[in-house]
Amino acid sequence: MLFDLQAFLRQKTCRSLTKLLKPKSTFAINMNLSDQLTENEIVERILSGEKALYEILVRRFNPFLYKVGRSYNYNHDDTMDLMQDTYLDAFKSLAQFEGRSSFKTWIIRIMMNNCYHKKEKFSYKNEVMKEINERSEPLFSNRSNETEKIVHNRELGAIIENALAKIPMDYRMVFSLREINGMSVAETATLMEISEANVKTRLNRAKTMLQDEIKKTVVAEELFAFNLVYCDKIVEYVMKRI
Repeated sequence: MLFDLQAFLRQKTCRSLTKLLKPKSTFAINMNLSDQLTENEIVERILSGEKALYEILVRRFNPFLYKVGRSYNYNHDDTMDLMQDTYLDAFKSLAQFEGRSSFKTWIIRIMMNNCYHKKEKFSYKNEVMKEINERSEPLFSNRSNETEKIVHNRELGAIIENALAKIPMDYRMVFSLREINGMSVAETATLMEISEANVKTRLNRAKTMLQDEIKKTVVAEELFAFNLVYCDKIVEYVMKRI
């Protein structure tokens, strides 16, 4: 069975520090609901007064928002600040979430907007379309790596992250959303406010820029991994301010 790192990260994000918490803590109670409730159900219950359930959403989406911030070339501390701001902004606007897109798409859009407002606006040049198939093999196709091997690839992962930082923003963000965060072409197009054709073009070009250095060696989801030691810090900050 192939190792699903993304699912592993979500599970670890939610459960890693439960032993340090009191049995009757809000976190312990919420964890009984975490795997049972969809994002839409959690939002409905928060809006009905169960504010403590927001912790589930924070823990669930920490890894995704962290990868977005790092893909904008923000350092760890700036990314953490942007994540905190994003969760607070999302909570304030929670009643405006209508469920027409996934909660993941909605909150990533808020994170991207926050990242964007900290940088100068990029001007996108006209691109010559080079069609690729959405089902084409991902750049990181070696899914047989076991957890132990992934850990040993940390040094190579740092090399890849540095390589990504040198790619122009428009290509880097499409790569981040599609390959690192696992968004679909349609979701990426919505978040980037470009056509699906341009998503495919930019992804193809981003892969071309990276392939000489990467050589399909590591799993994409391991890039910009959100260290679980920071999960409680984000949760504590956000929950105190909502």
